[in-house]
This record gives sequence, C-alpha cells and structure tokens, in this order.
Amino acid sequence: MSTLALIVLFSLLGGVLSVLAASTFLLAPDRWRTRLLPHLVSFAVGSMLGAAFLAVLPHAILNPYTRDIHSIGYAVLGGLLLFFLLEKLILWRHHHAHEGHDHEHGCKEGPAGYLILAGDSLHNFIDGIVIAAAFLSDTHLGVVTALAVATHEIPQEVGDFAVLLASGFSRSRAFLFNMLSSLATVVGGVLAYFMLANLQPIIPYVLAVAAASFVYIAVADLMPGLHKRAQPRAALQQLVLIVAGAATIHFAHAAMH
Repeated sequence: MSTLALIVLFSLLGGVLSVLAASTFLLAPDRWRTRLLPHLVSFAVGSMLGAAFLAVLPHAILNPYTRDIHSIGYAVLGGLLLFFLLEKLILWRHHHAHEGHDHEHGCKEGPAGYLILAGDSLHNFIDGIVIAAAFLSDTHLGVVTALAVATHEIPQEVGDFAVLLASGFSRSRAFLFNMLSSLATVVGGVLAYFMLANLQPIIPYVLAVAAASFVYIAVADLMPGLHKRAQPRAALQQLVLIVAGAATIHFAHAAMH
C-alpha cells in the first residue's frame, strides 16, 4: 500500500471512526457514560504522552535531516506556545459567541455549536498533518501516531456531541456535522503529503510540533478534568490507566519494529 493510501486510511481511523465510536458511546445509559468517560480520558492522556515522548520526539531527534538537537527543542517550545495561542483564540471567540447567544431568542442552533465545529475542524486538520508527517518519516511511526490521535479523539467527540445537543442540534444533525468536521483530518493528511513529500528537511520539525500538540492536549486539555476527582482511589485508577495508555504506545511501537 502506498504512503498516500496509508495516510488516507489512518486519517479516517483518527477522524471518522472516532466519531462513529463516540456516537455509539452516546447510546449507552447515562450512568455508564459517566463512569467510563473519565477512564477513556485517562487512557488518552497516557497514549498522547507516550506517543510524544516514546515515538514522535525520538524520531524527530534521530531523523537524518536533524542537524541540531537544540532546534528540535525550540520547535517543541514554539509548538506549545502556538497551541496556547490557538486555544486562547478559540476560547475568546467562544466567550463572545455566548454573549451574543444570551441576546438571541428562538434560535434553534446556537453559535456555540458552530464554533465548536469550527474549532474541531481546525483541530482535525492539524491531526491530519501530524499523521502525514509521521508516515512520511516512518510507516510504523505513522500507525502509532494515528492510534494516539484516535484515543484522544473519542472522548473529545463525546464532549463535542454534548455541546452540540445542548446548543439545539438534533442527534442526527449533530452526528452529520461532526462527521463532516472529521473529514478535515483526511484533508489535512492529503495536503500535508503533497506539501511535505518534497520538503523532507522540515519533517523533523513538523514532528517536533506534533509532539508539542500531543503534550499540550494531554496536559492542558485532558489532565485538568482528571483533577476534579481527587479521591485517592480515583487518582490511583487514573495513574494506572495513564501508564496503560503509554504502555500501549510503547508495545505497539516496539512490535512494529
């Protein structure tokens, strides 16, 4: 199978199949979702951190086009700041959308839902670029990266569905729009393939930014939610699942090599 075909296939895995899994998850009884979602988030934290530190960053550092290891560090730092600014922009727009929504009456589908879809589409587009860069560096790295993307997309999509439903979307429209948003992963992957195929020297730096995105999502987006459950038993469960997520990435990467 060609590299482009693998990128398309695994971009679909990271995007469309995650939406399907999340929509199926929503069919479960409320008490099951309440119990299972924190466990999914904990596992996703581990898989994202595992992918960043055990797979993506080592490949960026050891890439033959990497001339200076410090440049990889600068790329990671720049990536963290970039995702911080992007999240600030989305939160700012979301805040203003809610202010506008407070003055609207009779609107079936509030602007917050559409802003979630816009932000999710951008996020999925970046995921596609990350997956493509990983496959262009190493096929095994591409598979592991797509796996990490999928594990964090499922709980995120569950949250997106909840916001869309709360914004007035019907279940069918929420599913349709989320599915369309997930196709941005494929678009990002295909565009990145054609752009990066002839720009091999920048791939290690794209990988470094990808590692930064994984770390940022895990630490800034997912972990704060875990701290809401402060009981020792809950903390132990979270730690075990985080380690399990990282171990999954480690063994998947080792098995493919």
